[in-house]
Amino acid sequence: MSVYRLNKLIRLAPNMTAGRSTVAMQSQRHNTSHSAVAADTPGHTSFKTLAITTPKPFVFHVELHRPNKLNAINKQMWLEIKNCFEELSTNPDCRAIVLSASGKHFTAGIDLSDMMNLGQQLSDTDDCARKGHILERVIKLYQDSISALEQCPKPVITAVHQACIGAGVDLITASDIRYCTQDAFFQVKEVEIGMAADVGTLQRLPKAIGSQSLARELCFTGRRFEAAEAQSCGLVSRVFPDKESLVSGALALAEQIANKSPIAVQTTKANMVYSLEHTNQEGLDHIRWYNKLNLQSEDFAQAVAAQLTKDDKPIFAKL
Repeated sequence: MSVYRLNKLIRLAPNMTAGRSTVAMQSQRHNTSHSAVAADTPGHTSFKTLAITTPKPFVFHVELHRPNKLNAINKQMWLEIKNCFEELSTNPDCRAIVLSASGKHFTAGIDLSDMMNLGQQLSDTDDCARKGHILERVIKLYQDSISALEQCPKPVITAVHQACIGAGVDLITASDIRYCTQDAFFQVKEVEIGMAADVGTLQRLPKAIGSQSLARELCFTGRRFEAAEAQSCGLVSRVFPDKESLVSGALALAEQIANKSPIAVQTTKANMVYSLEHTNQEGLDHIRWYNKLNLQSEDFAQAVAAQLTKDDKPIFAKL
């Protein structure tokens, strides 16, 4: 940054402080009202397989909520995961998301009884092309549901306890940050039911752990692996003693992220996701196009001024 720009920021700092006071008052009104919100409706949509709350300002907590079915993912849950994360993507009151699960396990994976219903639908026609057309629509829906986490511009933190099986691995590898309990275990189970994983694990797990060898071992064998191995290979970044401390730690991280500039955080996620599939130079070009606008943002000016003047932490407007 040029000396001229630094000096200008210092001169503007008192005005920025006054501006932050106005934003702070608006934020305080948000903080006062957020606990009273019945937050199972991020976009005024009611969900039956998800429970949604806003435990902290700008933080949404999404729980898989079929505890009596071990949170097995049926068609309704697939649809609701997709709709939920698409709605949170554009919700200005959401800056970070924690995804956990109610009940004994994170998820037992895909609901096999739902698959039986699909089998019945396929049996209604003898034509293989028409069967394929039905399956293509179903697989695409499930893929889009999982990808909704990755495509959501807000950081998604998954908090896993006990079993995370099959589609659960698809789900968490589409998130940004993964935590688990010390009793958590993981399993890419699709080969054990005679199919190849088709909604994200084969694409995302090798990148998440950084080892093609280990990823292929886990996907070819379907073997179960525990929290210690998940942490050592990089699938999760922290392990907690129990579910209560896990969720508390995930929410604390989400709150820390939510206090940052939403422009900075969302641009960071967009570029990191983009860079996974592109060369270093393409990633540099991508962030340059973003930052030629974002460096003119009030968020940047306020954050720099706060650093220079040792002022209170800046409070950022909704995005």
